[in-house]
Order: sequence, then C-alpha cells, then structure tokens
Amino acid sequence: IMEAIAKLKNVPTSPQKMRLVADSIRGKEVGKALNILKFEAKSGGVRLEKLLLSAIANWQQQYEDTRLEDVNLYVK
Repeated sequence: IMEAIAKLKNVPTSPQKMRLVADSIRGKEVGKALNILKFEAKSGGVRLEKLLLSAIANWQQQYEDTRLEDVNLYVK
C-alpha cells in the first residue's frame, strides 16, 4: 500500500469547522481535492490545502522512483 501521512496540529479553528471542509475532499483524487480547497471560502480551506500539499511532498519523498501522474492518489 502506498500511503503518506501528514498531521495538522495547534490550529486555532474549531474541529467542527475543519471537519466540514475535510468532509468535502475526503475520498476524492488529490488533484480534484486541491482544486476544491483552492476555491474554498471557509477558514479551514487554506490550512487543509497546505496539509494536503505536505502529504503529497511526503509521498514523493517516500516513493522517489514513482511519478505522481502515474498513480491515482486519494484523500483518506
């Protein structure tokens, strides 16, 4: 299983507000999730976009020989 993990800590936003944004991208492909977060008006959108970019960078560092375009990555 190819998996990358990134954690977001010490965010001054309520969990309920973050969960609303996280639920909108959960289960989607990474490219679509980034597009959704880029135009998200809610406060958690910017933080989750940064978190998703961090998870992508962690994945690329872990699997250097695999191209991002060749793999279907999803938000879990």
